[in-house]
Amino acid sequence: MRIFVTGSTGWIGSAAVAELLRSGHEVVGLARSDASVAKLERAGAEALTGDLDDLVSLRDGSRSCDGVVHLANKHDWAHPAENNRTERAAVETILDALDGSTKPFIIANGLSGLVDSWPATEMDASPEVGPGADRGGSENLALSATTRGIRSVAMRFAPSVHGRGDWGFVNWLAAAARRTGVSGYIGDGGSAWSAVHVSDAGQLIRLALEKAPAGVRLHAVAEGSISTRAIAQALGRAMNLPVTSIDPEDAPDHFGVVAHFFAETMTASNVFTRETLGWQPSGPTLVEDILAGGYSTD
Repeated sequence: MRIFVTGSTGWIGSAAVAELLRSGHEVVGLARSDASVAKLERAGAEALTGDLDDLVSLRDGSRSCDGVVHLANKHDWAHPAENNRTERAAVETILDALDGSTKPFIIANGLSGLVDSWPATEMDASPEVGPGADRGGSENLALSATTRGIRSVAMRFAPSVHGRGDWGFVNWLAAAARRTGVSGYIGDGGSAWSAVHVSDAGQLIRLALEKAPAGVRLHAVAEGSISTRAIAQALGRAMNLPVTSIDPEDAPDHFGVVAHFFAETMTASNVFTRETLGWQPSGPTLVEDILAGGYSTD
């Protein structure tokens, strides 16, 4: 298949592109800079210049390919309304381009705020509905498009998609530890995250494109639950720093923007995902990655 990928040079996108190319698929990646174009071309993919606000490029890329993987997001937590508006418009454009085509459309989401009682399962519908909702309600919007002949699939990623080179949440925790001289956890460290190695996430994206049924929700989750205290302890051991509890009131100053997420439990089951696609994650665990030094240097 020829696959259009947004967020194609990002952390998860790069792994997905590599997996797709390795498996014999062609890739067209949305690229918003010369550096992104060069990265895609070095990998053996084709670049389409544009970004999430370039609806013409989103339409053209979607129409010209056999499937779409939508991973890009502005992640602009300071301006959530703008972030939601952009995501909604982008997904609407992609869906219009795929209308009636039976092509697969994989749309990314996270676990934050998904359920009141963790762990979440693939049967749990997202509570975010409508243009003003988080991510513009894009998961539900995409899944509703199965009635339009689109093989829409929602893929929810664990809060830690880890590996050497990760610039996500765990990298921010490591940066806070370097800055403050201690590896911290919030309160009693009882909140917990799910995790998945980035290579396993890339493989799941490829499997979903190839054979996921229309309308399903999948969880890119290899480890169901790792306590935030265990994460802090691994970082402290790897970085030779003391490990300590941070009072919840002091967490924003200590951790920065990641504090809100580190205080939140975000765990999920992967039983349906594994059974449906035969996915067998085999990458290192999060703690193994941390102890191997993947987060120990700037």
